[in-house]
Amino acid sequence: MKPSRLISVAWLSLLILAIGGGPAFAQKPFTIEQILSYSFSYELASAKKTDRIAWFEFEQGRRNVFTAAAPDFKPVRLTDFTADDGTDLTNLEISDDGSVIVFVRGHDPNRRGWVANPSQFPDGSEQAIWAVRPAEAKPLRLAAGSRPALSPDGQWVIWIKDGQVFGLPVPPAGLARSDSEEEGLKPLFRTWGTNNSACWSPDGRKIAFVSDRQDHGFIGVYDLAGRKITYLAPSVDRDTSPTWSGDGRRIAFIRRPGSAFAQIIAQAQQAQGTPGQPSFRDGPPQQQPQAQPAQPAQIAGGPGFQASKFADGHALTFWAADAESGKGEKVWHEPLDDQTMGNIRDITWAGENLVFLVERNNWRHYYSVPVTGGIDFAPINLTPGEGEAEFIGFSADGKTLFYTSNAGDIDHRDLWRSPTGGGGPVRLTKGDGIETEAAPLASGRSVAVFYSDAKRPRCVALVPAVGGEAKIVNPRIPADFPLDAQVVPQSVILKAADGLEFHNQIFVPKGIKSGERRPAILFTHGGPGRQMLLGYHYMFFYHMAYAMNQYFANRGYVVISVNYRSGIGYGRDFRMAPNRGAQGSSEYQDVYAAAKYLQSRPDVDPDRIGLYGLSYGGLLTAMGLSRNSDIFKAGVDIAGVHLWGNSLDTNGTAFKASTVATIDQWKSPVLLVQGDDDRNVAFSQTTGLVQLLRARNIYHELIVFPDEVHDFLVFKKWVLTFTAADDFFNRFLRK
Repeated sequence: MKPSRLISVAWLSLLILAIGGGPAFAQKPFTIEQILSYSFSYELASAKKTDRIAWFEFEQGRRNVFTAAAPDFKPVRLTDFTADDGTDLTNLEISDDGSVIVFVRGHDPNRRGWVANPSQFPDGSEQAIWAVRPAEAKPLRLAAGSRPALSPDGQWVIWIKDGQVFGLPVPPAGLARSDSEEEGLKPLFRTWGTNNSACWSPDGRKIAFVSDRQDHGFIGVYDLAGRKITYLAPSVDRDTSPTWSGDGRRIAFIRRPGSAFAQIIAQAQQAQGTPGQPSFRDGPPQQQPQAQPAQPAQIAGGPGFQASKFADGHALTFWAADAESGKGEKVWHEPLDDQTMGNIRDITWAGENLVFLVERNNWRHYYSVPVTGGIDFAPINLTPGEGEAEFIGFSADGKTLFYTSNAGDIDHRDLWRSPTGGGGPVRLTKGDGIETEAAPLASGRSVAVFYSDAKRPRCVALVPAVGGEAKIVNPRIPADFPLDAQVVPQSVILKAADGLEFHNQIFVPKGIKSGERRPAILFTHGGPGRQMLLGYHYMFFYHMAYAMNQYFANRGYVVISVNYRSGIGYGRDFRMAPNRGAQGSSEYQDVYAAAKYLQSRPDVDPDRIGLYGLSYGGLLTAMGLSRNSDIFKAGVDIAGVHLWGNSLDTNGTAFKASTVATIDQWKSPVLLVQGDDDRNVAFSQTTGLVQLLRARNIYHELIVFPDEVHDFLVFKKWVLTFTAADDFFNRFLRK
């Protein structure tokens, strides 16, 4: 057997046409193109003063803006981007009256400022802010930039560039923007410091923003008409997260003590250097457990300065200030006996309450305190239960919180509502559906959500605000999509060697005969802060991964998807399990236990088991091959990490927790795939592993996508990757 194989894109294209055959099917077979032919819907927004919604759709690489409005909510495409060229669409916003939609076209730049260009455009790529009016369906490019904030009336859009707030008027209906407007564009106003978190007042006349000044920070308010800046109760402290009251008269914000001697500490940190760690964010940002507040480091050779507290012992307070005069007062502080509240990062003024996310008692829930309830008010848990609360939206008056949660149905998501002033939640959906990303309609009659289930890919739906079944808005499933040929996965709870229980989804092919043993595939998600569900996932790659698990089951494999420790969905104790990751890779125990479970099944051939995954899933794929080639006979490692940190100390814990520590036990073949503009996992992780495999004559195949990012932007490359994986498993697990 040859020690390696470099797979060309041309070969893969031929492979897509050539692959066929395989096992005798008990159900109608389908292709990779068919199972991935759905239109994936993402980023849902609703207008506050009219029943209109907007969202993005990804149609085999073609990303476009869609909208629908009362009374019939018929989907309408507003843009005509027809190429699978990897040009991303993100940051969707809609004006209160639904007349204007803004979005960003183009992927984020990397650390060197390079915008991803996976199609190798000779002139490069850009990231720019666009606008489109539903009445015209003529998209307009406004300016280079990202993360726009659209004014409530739809007349202006603002964004942050180089630490300053920029803005442009949205052209009136029927008019195009002039290129000269962008030339020589200056900030709306200039202030010292690094400005961020700019947000509009409800009437669109003022802009609140954070002015970060290293050891402290202010909340500023800019009056567009008067061209005046007002700072709210300025102090030596660090103020963040401005949020407007419903009437636009006041602003609430979070206040923490300023950093002692921050400039001296920063210089010391720069001199010492900070070792980097790989990042595993495989997909769009999603709500994640909140990090601890930044702690000033010790000064080399000098005293250590830790983050201080206020004189009364509190480390976090909420303030409210008059937006015109700047006068403010403390309205709440976190309880001294509950330090988890110190991790609050953002607040939202909803009705007469301030709502925030915090993780207490093992679960991430949303809490509220009244603005006028007193500084010692005990926060109200708006989303109680044994489950995570996520993907929130507020009613137009701010008095009702809509959210999705897995409370009561740990491997799904359901829609709930709860009064922001307290009163108890109500579950609005039940059953086997997965509802996420609540966008309440202005009328209050319905809530727009994304919906999926075990066989139906993600789509837009409307759920009655009083509860009931989801009504599908965009049912555009291709005619040849294999809806009925899929299987319904089952939940399997297993126990690792150390006694920890973990959840899995098992996909069993139809028509397995008594005594027949099939090959098997184990899938591990990335993150690791992810949770695979009993249906199509709400994140793009995992939506595809779920589809591929269905495909492999259709090809005759028994497939298991493992929700190993350190993932979300099962509480903080599970996510923060001891000795995970670089501290000891305790999560591999779960992968091993799942593999042993597969070997014990009467319908699985114990000598024909493979595994695959992206990012952290790639890490666990490589780890399985290096630790247990006796179990795993083939693997597909997509953008995995193979060495924790930057240390080659063979006695170090991080090294021992890495794939490279057991490389001499690696015997099984592997397919490696990565893009070399990966912003999450260094490309050198694959470069280094390949050198080790070559030196040991371990068979490997390699696909490299020049200029492609972590989770590939060009759809065709996913088809090529999954086709190669299918062929790879077919060769090493079947023949």
